[in-house]
Amino acid sequence: VQLQASGGGLVQAGGSLRLSCAASGRTFSNYPMGWFRQAPGKEREFVAAISWSASYTYYDVSVKGRFTISRDKAINTMYLQMNNLKPEDTAVYYCVADGRRRFGSFDDLLLGQADYWGQGTQVTVSS
Repeated sequence: VQLQASGGGLVQAGGSLRLSCAASGRTFSNYPMGWFRQAPGKEREFVAAISWSASYTYYDVSVKGRFTISRDKAINTMYLQMNNLKPEDTAVYYCVADGRRRFGSFDDLLLGQADYWGQGTQVTVSS
């Protein structure tokens, strides 16, 4: 089972990137998923979460209004559209899935209690 994050890169402040997270080995279509990030020398932090139905989303206050999380259940893929990027968004971004919560909430995932983590993709925002 693998979560493969991609789409990271180097972008200037104010620019945009779209991250993708493709799942393989099992389907997460009916499970909550989300994104975390970790900047150098800092703790890992929550970014965004999406419910299994895609009807509900939740964002950290630092990215709300700039980032949009979505998913395509048909192809077992999740996305993070990042607009108006800031230098403080620079981090390695990880996609996560809570494989224990079929049709469940993302409450545990918000706390980092997810059982599947991708390998991360680097996002660097220059000023």
